[in-house]
Amino acid sequence: MHLVRYLSPVDGRPAPGVRTGDTVAPLEGLNSFAELLRLPLAELQAAVTKVGAELPAEGLKYLPPLDGRGEVWCAGVTYERSRGARMEESTEQSVYDKIYTAERPELFQKAPAWRVVVDGEPVGIRSDSGHDVPEPELAVVANSHGEIVGFTICNDMSSRSIEGVNPLYVPQAKLFAGGCALASGIRPVWEVPDPKALGITVSIRRGAGAVFSGATSTEKLVRDLKDLIDVLFLPNDFPDGVILATGTGIVPELDFALAQGDVITITIDELGTLTNPVTTGKEPFGFLATDNLEGIR
Repeated sequence: MHLVRYLSPVDGRPAPGVRTGDTVAPLEGLNSFAELLRLPLAELQAAVTKVGAELPAEGLKYLPPLDGRGEVWCAGVTYERSRGARMEESTEQSVYDKIYTAERPELFQKAPAWRVVVDGEPVGIRSDSGHDVPEPELAVVANSHGEIVGFTICNDMSSRSIEGVNPLYVPQAKLFAGGCALASGIRPVWEVPDPKALGITVSIRRGAGAVFSGATSTEKLVRDLKDLIDVLFLPNDFPDGVILATGTGIVPELDFALAQGDVITITIDELGTLTNPVTTGKEPFGFLATDNLEGIR
């Protein structure tokens, strides 16, 4: 089972639903993911059993599994590989070494719901960067009560050249058009027995061939998932829920950079796959603002 948002073929408006196999069933009595993520976990679990008539899953347009005042945040330097890569690229290596073992994790806002792209849509690389990479990450979905209700896949796109110059440039290295992609579905927490034992793979194709592949496991994540959510909620309210990407354990070597036209595919065990083509600059992402104004997203 995956919780999804899609454009209704009946009225063309976004609708929350449950995807099971080849069908999607709308959630009865709910008009948005925001409404769903306002519910306590027990009520949310009951709500997703109340569905309407099934639709064929194929042919539906899927939307990011977040809306309203929902936000995506990220945790940084949570894998040993990430610590090493950040230190390798940076002029200020010690900050990454310290944060890896610090009591307080690195957390930063990645995108409001309307800036998120979904499976099949493009991700972006900055026109002023020159060295960008994907960051495949397990993403934790929390409701407005700070309870973990599910998991999805995040591609936390990153400019290594910008962050490497100065760690204070992290917002510019992380927050840009097409910088955040989510898989179209959320796997409910009760269907994922051990989120700290999930294999993660990424492959990047350029033309007809693969130019990079990598693998890791969430067992290498040094932070506790609930602890990350608790720290995030301590000073903040998330009235329509939040998705927290938990960091990456796969970082290409410094001689690799994404290019226009590359295709990134991320797979996480039990969750599914996220695939996005790569484009450059902000112009290709004007649809995010337009769709938001028109109520499509």
